[in-house]
Amino acid sequence: MTKDLQEGDPAPDFSLPTDGGGDVRLAELKGKSVVLYFYPKDDTPGCTAEAIAFSKLKDKFAAAGAIVIGVSPDGAAAHDRFKAKHALKIALASDPARSAIDAYGVWKEKSMYGRKYFGVERSTFLVDRNGRIAKIWRKVRVPGHAEEALAAVKVL
Repeated sequence: MTKDLQEGDPAPDFSLPTDGGGDVRLAELKGKSVVLYFYPKDDTPGCTAEAIAFSKLKDKFAAAGAIVIGVSPDGAAAHDRFKAKHALKIALASDPARSAIDAYGVWKEKSMYGRKYFGVERSTFLVDRNGRIAKIWRKVRVPGHAEEALAAVKVL
């Protein structure tokens, strides 16, 4: 069991494939702020609302020197369909092996209708320009979250 990451900790590096046949490695993004948000599944109501909210603010994040990356266990092809269906503008990284998901400690036991199962706990990590975790949001509620993350980026 890995310890929960804390604000101020170095952000665990990862290299993951992204939509559109690309890939992203956190270590290569030093010098930029990174909003790394983990979500359970493409094209579900909460995840879609969250991705659309971050997409709408993409230019404002960029103006503040930040990039937004969504991470889920879905494959890159599913990400491609999800982005096309909802005209998403942010990068979506695919983590079916859960390397980043586990490194950030967001694979949690959940419960729905009395049934227990494991899945991604909706969480966001703001990584500063030096690769350290500046802010953590766990058990994210989608409404207003993208705006809250943008406000945090602006004060970094």
